[in-house]
Amino acid sequence: MEKIHILYIDDELNNLNSFKAKFRNTYTVNIANNVNEAYEILEKNPTIHIIISDQRMPDMTGVDFFESILYKYPEPIRILLTGYSDIASIIQAINKGQIFRYLEKPWNDYEMEMAIDNAFRFHFINKQLKNTNAELQKRNEELNRFAYSASHDLKAPVKSMLGILKLAKTEPQTVDSLLNFLGDSVKKLDYFINNIIDYYKNTRQEKTLVEIDFNKIIQESIDSIEHAQNTSVKDIDFKIDIAQNTPFINDEFRIYVIISYLLSNAIKYQKTTEENKKIQINIETSERYLKMKITDNGIGIPLKYREHVFKMFFRATTQSTGSGIGLYIVNETIEKINGTIRMNSTEDEGTSFEIDIPNEIKREVMLK
Repeated sequence: MEKIHILYIDDELNNLNSFKAKFRNTYTVNIANNVNEAYEILEKNPTIHIIISDQRMPDMTGVDFFESILYKYPEPIRILLTGYSDIASIIQAINKGQIFRYLEKPWNDYEMEMAIDNAFRFHFINKQLKNTNAELQKRNEELNRFAYSASHDLKAPVKSMLGILKLAKTEPQTVDSLLNFLGDSVKKLDYFINNIIDYYKNTRQEKTLVEIDFNKIIQESIDSIEHAQNTSVKDIDFKIDIAQNTPFINDEFRIYVIISYLLSNAIKYQKTTEENKKIQINIETSERYLKMKITDNGIGIPLKYREHVFKMFFRATTQSTGSGIGLYIVNETIEKINGTIRMNSTEDEGTSFEIDIPNEIKREVMLK
């Protein structure tokens, strides 16, 4: 468990020294003789969990100090020390300074320790609740975008298919060409449904740890992309460099999702006028990490769009009629297996993605 970080403010040096001597081995203690020192400490130490302040200080009361930092530093839990039984000050402290509790001076060591421990539990629960609420808000926003975009992307190929079938009935001589159009619409629909399945499986499916065969995954990914996008990759020069110095253990489904979606992007966003289309795949494994880099010489991503590329249903270009969910799924999948991803892109020159993913080889041995 992390050590509790405390800021104690008091204009009496004896109280400060006594507090630090008593609790320095148990907590990380910061002391301030006045509110200006306290402001400086808060500015330099964003990890403060609990603030303890004396009520009666010459430059500012404890209540006023708590109120002054309330909006800039809302997370630390506040404890007020008062040397007199003044119910009005206590009520004011609760209303204005939002204190967790108050203690009478001179404080009792045991009572102070209990107050600190309870305050830290309250801080920890509040932080967890805040993180949970932020995650729920993110998921709700994604769900709203998903409902809107999914309905559009599902309706478009279905409407196209219905139109083609209607036309085939009235113009039977064009059935062959219409069937080709119908096949394209079915592929678009199938591709988008697969996107949804991949997204759902990543959020719900537990990890299954196996040794990863990168050659197999890369080849299967290219074959699947070629079929789904109804495109040829024969004019693309794939340079594959795999330095698998040690077995790499992880979730095969998620590694496949990451590689296939990144390769799909690299293929889709090639420059149509480029004679020497290239995709470079570099993979290196160690006992700790997989380091993977996928680079293309495609159209690149404009600077103004780069911070948005991992958002759900974001499309940075009209060159592809894709769903705009691919890089979002990649990012979510990498987070699920505790990896990281970095993107570098230059418009009209190409894009590269660098991925680091932990090797679960030790965990896999432990599970056995």
